[in-house]
Amino acid sequence: MKSVHDSSRLARLDLNLFRVFDVVLRERNLTRAAEVLFLSQSAVSHALARLRDQLGEPLFVREGRGVAPTPFAERLAPELREALALFDRAIHRTRSFDPPRDLGTFTVAMNDVLEPSILPHLVARLRQSAPGARVTSVRLDRPRLERDLASGRVDLSIDVEQQTGADLRHTTLLRDTFCVVSRRRRRLDVAAYMASRHVTVSSRRTGLAVEDLVLSRLGYQRDVTVRCQHYEAAFQMVAGSKFLLTMPRRRAEELHALLGNHLLPMPLSLPPLELHLYWHRQSDSEPRNQWLRTELLSLTSSL
Repeated sequence: MKSVHDSSRLARLDLNLFRVFDVVLRERNLTRAAEVLFLSQSAVSHALARLRDQLGEPLFVREGRGVAPTPFAERLAPELREALALFDRAIHRTRSFDPPRDLGTFTVAMNDVLEPSILPHLVARLRQSAPGARVTSVRLDRPRLERDLASGRVDLSIDVEQQTGADLRHTTLLRDTFCVVSRRRRRLDVAAYMASRHVTVSSRRTGLAVEDLVLSRLGYQRDVTVRCQHYEAAFQMVAGSKFLLTMPRRRAEELHALLGNHLLPMPLSLPPLELHLYWHRQSDSEPRNQWLRTELLSLTSSL
């Protein structure tokens, strides 16, 4: 009798409620979950109430300004996510992926320092392969990255190599070397480099910039006088001062063609800067995401 009862209860379940449950579990906030699902907050609350009644177990409790899963919800989550991923794969395999028809709007997260180097080339490439595609570039939010990729809020992310959880996949997208930007041509050795004052570029408010993190591992600490948000501003400051700017060579060559200054070899041997492409495990076999990853990797290899 129990199996008959369980089967009957399963038949009455609305599978859309599990999608709501999954997003709320990831976001831990009903307002953010509603934004991801394109629903009102009251609709999300109503869906959770229906699922709670159908399962006969509490799912979430209030915690600060958000919600926290109950032990029952924690136990339910892993297998439910696997089931949802199976549904997604089954749906996508019912028809072949055609980029001009199926790509639609996709979102890439990167910091605004990287955007000028990558986004124009990506858009130019897509005008050829998928002219109807719509591209959204958003600021990278590292603490939320895994949730953003899992929920579909972000399709792909580009960032320097970072430690990630088991649900994130990544591969090397681009390697670049560092150079030094100066207003005049000069012979720059390690002593002269360390004796100079420097301007650095970072999208973060605090913490070491990438090049300073690498230098610190080698036992060096520069005199950073100015920290700014964009390389264009840093280039202009170098042109009017004795500051030095250390930055990836590819972007430096682009700005050098527009703004002048001189590009000098880095006097210290630094490992190359690596940019990685990140996506969620659930998107591993998803044709649309696979195609986008292939396009980006092909693009950067041609650059």
